[in-house]
Amino acid sequence: MAKVLVVTSGKGGVGKTTSTAALGAALAQSGQNVVVVDFDVGLRNLDLVMGAERRVVFDLINVVQGDARLSQALIRDKDALTSEGVARVMDELREKFDWVICDSPAGIERGAQLAMYHADMAVIVTNPEVSSVRDSDRIIGLLDSKTQKAEQGEKVEKHLLLTRYDPARAARKEMLSVEDVLEILSIPLLGIVPESEDVLKSSNVGAPVTLAAPTSLPARAYFEAARRLSGEKLEVSVPVEKRGFFDWLFKRDA
Repeated sequence: MAKVLVVTSGKGGVGKTTSTAALGAALAQSGQNVVVVDFDVGLRNLDLVMGAERRVVFDLINVVQGDARLSQALIRDKDALTSEGVARVMDELREKFDWVICDSPAGIERGAQLAMYHADMAVIVTNPEVSSVRDSDRIIGLLDSKTQKAEQGEKVEKHLLLTRYDPARAARKEMLSVEDVLEILSIPLLGIVPESEDVLKSSNVGAPVTLAAPTSLPARAYFEAARRLSGEKLEVSVPVEKRGFFDWLFKRDA
């Protein structure tokens, strides 16, 4: 039965949908059966990042409302959601896939809570900025109180994915350091994705960075993060600036 993973953030624009696509593709490239579900039904973007916008006929709302079968809304390669409908869809998806990855809308409103309710695991996507980290702390609180696991007295397994990290700016103290973010949020570090034009270029061509630029530093970070989600014990690579280029010199425990 599948693991349900929610990719979430308290703040928009941190790279959540990009990370959903990249992690989903990386897990699929490792041979696992993966489905990604876009819970941002008002501002749907995951289909664009995955290059599937022209192939969307039915979406999550159609399935929840009974207008289409799940098989019709699945694509290979206004809030109309109901708790009962989402539960039914998630149960069906668990039976068909190894991973069900839910791309949550930003914030703490109902759509985000529906996206995280059935989660076994969560990836909290955060930029190294005070506002982003503060909002992520609120998301952690919701994961610990407003999920099915919380109702059962259990914990959702939480991981931190630090995105848009710039070692030069961090050295100048223009953004929070990795240590600062970890001290505030106190959850395990899944990976650090450096700021890179490769991510934007990949999104513009409609492909996850792990497919469009598989040898880039962001892709490497996502591939390693996917391996950690699958249970591998890998040290987290921390990008540092060296003579104007990123170099992966330092390691920290996952």
